Formats: sequence, C-alpha cells, structure tokens
Amino acid sequence: MSVDAATVRRIAHLARIAVTDDEVPHLQGELNAMLAFVEQLSEVDVEGVEPMTSVTPMEMKKRADVVDDGEIADKVVANAPASDNHFFLVPKVVE
Repeated sequence: MSVDAATVRRIAHLARIAVTDDEVPHLQGELNAMLAFVEQLSEVDVEGVEPMTSVTPMEMKKRADVVDDGEIADKVVANAPASDNHFFLVPKVVE
C-alpha cells in the first residue's frame, strides 16, 4: 500500500495537524515506511500461537464473582439530602 500526497493532507486534516507543503513529501515517506512494516507483519506465520497477556507466562488475577452490597450502604447515602433504609429519596417530578 502506498500513500500519496493527497492522502497525507487528508490524514493531517483528520488529525487536526497543520502540515505545510514542504512537509508533505517527508510525511509521505514516513507513512509509507510504517505501512511497509505493517505489511511485513502479515508474512509472519502465527498458526498455533496462543494469545498472550504478557511476555512472561502468568495467571491473571481475578476476584471472586459474588454479589454483595459492598458493606458501605451507610457511607453511600451519608451525603444524600434525604434517604430512607439505604435508598435515596428524591422529590416527585411527575404528577
């Protein structure tokens, strides 16, 4: 894939970057080099390679999936103007 000058200007516009006409050829070369590198990555055979979360094998830390009230209901409603039995009380807005 090759990037032309018009594409460089469009990318700069979308990224809200001010690019002068003198900078376009340099940026065009830079973008083409990046895209060439990405195209090289598609040649790598990754068949049978497991996805990793880190370069060192480790188990992800997980918390127990349990439902609880957090044991802080009093703190949650402490700053509420009005509450009743750990629920926020709000004024009625619909008649």
